[in-house]
Amino acid sequence: MNIILIGAQGSGKGTQAEKLSQSLDIRHVASGDLFRSAISQQTELGLKAKKYMDDGHLVPDDLTIAMVLDRLQAPDCANGVILDGFPRTIAQSQALDKGLANVGKRVDYALYLEVPRAELLKRLSGRYICKAHQHVYNIETNPPQIAGICDIDGSELYQRSDDRGEAIQKRLDIFFNDTIHLIDYYDGQQKLIRVNGNQSIDRVQQELVNVISERAGQC
Repeated sequence: MNIILIGAQGSGKGTQAEKLSQSLDIRHVASGDLFRSAISQQTELGLKAKKYMDDGHLVPDDLTIAMVLDRLQAPDCANGVILDGFPRTIAQSQALDKGLANVGKRVDYALYLEVPRAELLKRLSGRYICKAHQHVYNIETNPPQIAGICDIDGSELYQRSDDRGEAIQKRLDIFFNDTIHLIDYYDGQQKLIRVNGNQSIDRVQQELVNVISERAGQC
């Protein structure tokens, strides 16, 4: 089973992807982690991507697609994946569909976590991340047990520069102006599943599991 998880920054898609991967026994593949891993391992694709990033350029779609498809062929992805942070555009979605079809696979579901913009702003302004392993906390909805310290690895928490002020608005503008078109794309393929992301973490997770089970049972 291959799943695309769609949601604006602050929608909780990273948290939900981790939980869902455990529930469904499929791999969570985050686009940011994909780049970091390929670069740290100095793979051919990773080194090519690093050159673009070092020069301050976006990594071209064809290279990104190649990295994603290469990752999906790994043994730990045999049961399927949850793609988090990719695709972001219609062109990337079409290229992904074509690449998966070439190896006899497909996107089964596209899950959209719907959260009002005002709530996203509130969440992002209160978001903190651990320095060691990027675990995410929110001072209102998911605070650490000890202020400023990660519950899992004890590392210091920090707030990203793009989780402040105008930077937040710009990131949300990109989603609602550009990435939102993925909704129509996957809805047209009858693969879109909308889920109310403006609930507790556990409630959202249960709704995701239930709706996937229900949809899978209809196939």
